[in-house]
Amino acid sequence: MKQRIKETDQGIQGELDVERFDRMQRHLRDKGLIATDDIIASGIAAGRALELGPGPGYLGLEWLRRIDGTDLAAVEISRKMIDTARRNAEEYGLASRARYTHARVEEIPFADGTFDAVFSNGSLHEWSDPERAFGEIYRVLKPGGRWYVSDLKRDLNPAVAWFMKVSVRPPEMRPGLQTSIDAAYTRSELAAMAAGTPLKSAEISENPFGLHMRGMK
Repeated sequence: MKQRIKETDQGIQGELDVERFDRMQRHLRDKGLIATDDIIASGIAAGRALELGPGPGYLGLEWLRRIDGTDLAAVEISRKMIDTARRNAEEYGLASRARYTHARVEEIPFADGTFDAVFSNGSLHEWSDPERAFGEIYRVLKPGGRWYVSDLKRDLNPAVAWFMKVSVRPPEMRPGLQTSIDAAYTRSELAAMAAGTPLKSAEISENPFGLHMRGMK
């Protein structure tokens, strides 16, 4: 097993990198590969939700598009990515239901018990202090609220990793996928992190492409 190699805890900041990442996520959305089904299947299908690390926003916007009577707040560390997410929300016609805030996941700027759900996909490996972020997730959830966090895993089967890389569009994003894999956690590492936090009751699972962590407060 390769040692974990930290990628970044500052998000994607450069204008060109943000534009390329937006194109990559839009391609995944158009191919039906955004994890919206997994979020809904986890029981997050109503109420006010918080998304952590939304990037250009497609996951949360697809969730809003499919679930009536909901609204979404999102915390993102990259101001340029927030600008992109807001433009995408306008394109979806969902700007009135989606609010993006510049902040770190370790210091979520909302009061205790604000949200019915918290979800995140693909950003866990960039969090500078996951244990602290897990505590923040628990804090801002209402009693009975649900959380769902998913990400890549570092111990991907080489054939799966190869397939993911050749499928990435635009191709300029392929090196970034590898650094994200190198920065990701294994199932046992994630379980050990969660064990010392309020999310210790989380159900943690994996599939060939990554890790999934879910639970209820």
